[in-house]
Amino acid sequence: MVSPETDAIRFDLQVIADWIEPGSKVLDLGCGKGDLLAWLTTNKQVRGTGIEMNKDKAATCIARGLSVLQGDLNDEVQDYPDKHFDYVILSQTLQQIFEPARLLYSLSRIGRRVIVSFPNFSHYSSRLQLLLKGTAPKNDQLPYSWYDTPNIRVITFSDFRKFASDVGYTIVKEIAINTNSANSAGNIVTYCPNLRATYGIFVIEK
Repeated sequence: MVSPETDAIRFDLQVIADWIEPGSKVLDLGCGKGDLLAWLTTNKQVRGTGIEMNKDKAATCIARGLSVLQGDLNDEVQDYPDKHFDYVILSQTLQQIFEPARLLYSLSRIGRRVIVSFPNFSHYSSRLQLLLKGTAPKNDQLPYSWYDTPNIRVITFSDFRKFASDVGYTIVKEIAINTNSANSAGNIVTYCPNLRATYGIFVIEK
């Protein structure tokens, strides 16, 4: 259940924030402008660090008083020792990673648990667009055209579960939600999530 105190941040981040224990040591990859880190620092007293590739977003984080590095995720995570963090968060970024298996291996090395979220490519709206229009899906979760999208992976819940099994991760927890990429409102989907949910959030460990 999502706490009402988190309603100032995006709905998927509200779910993630509820899973983080107070005082945890957290690394947020692709942290954007630092909304989740700022909320966790203020409300759960986490010891938080972020990594963000976009210079302007990283500068915004630093201006907010957050500890954030600007750089490539794959490179920066190599500098941390084993199990340095309680949680490593990869929120709505997995679909943009060139070598996801390599990155997740690094994250499971430096974090006790890894939280991963991504847009669900098998949502019924994407299926209908392919079926009826014969075009690459474009919607609130996948807002780019095929020629300018940063998303180089298309992922479904079933795909991610199989991937986790193939490479030896244990899925500790998973939840399916309906929301869009900028919305603080949303709901949890329990019936036919691979068809009806717009995003999935998974907690994995090695």
